[in-house]
Amino acid sequence: MYVRTKICGLTTAEDVAESIAAGADALGFVFANGSKRQVSPAQAAQLTRIIPAFIARVGLFVNEAPETVERITRDCRLDTLQFHGEESPEYCARFQRIARVIKAFRVRDLESLTLEIAPYSVDSILLDAYVPGQHGGTGARFDWEVARAISRNGTSVILAGGLDPTNVDVAIRQALPFAVDVSSGVEQFPGRKDPIKVRQFIAQARKSASAV
Repeated sequence: MYVRTKICGLTTAEDVAESIAAGADALGFVFANGSKRQVSPAQAAQLTRIIPAFIARVGLFVNEAPETVERITRDCRLDTLQFHGEESPEYCARFQRIARVIKAFRVRDLESLTLEIAPYSVDSILLDAYVPGQHGGTGARFDWEVARAISRNGTSVILAGGLDPTNVDVAIRQALPFAVDVSSGVEQFPGRKDPIKVRQFIAQARKSASAV
């Protein structure tokens, strides 16, 4: 089993380079207003220039105007879009002609989640913890058995929320995800990564996935 790793909330060239060297499969850039990890389109355009082929360039948006998403996708050469707001199935489908699309859902329980994701036809879904008033990046965990149940239905699940080098092993074994997504769990402080934790996270994810 191969589980892909995504390092999200990158804001500096040093952290991008460290994540690439550590073997990340995808790098995420946050464009959501108010986020502690927000980057401007100009910043992200500079950062994505140093990302080699075959590593995904992911843009994270929250309830953004479609025209803005399209412009940033083009200017920053994004190949994957991750939507964390209340974006509709129709909104998400609009972008599948220009990039892969990930829709994030905040997990309360399996029953409500199953109903929520049913109308969407996207490349992957990302599952994060439900925290009132927050769209992600909280570092909170949810019941990983919920993710496992969704994965068993053949859905491509990206696991997020509260992951770090110490628990990614259990998370992978329990949830059987397509990918794991980490931000705060490998940080020194919001927006700056700890290179040791990044390397530990990716190495442990690879080791755990190979044993499943």
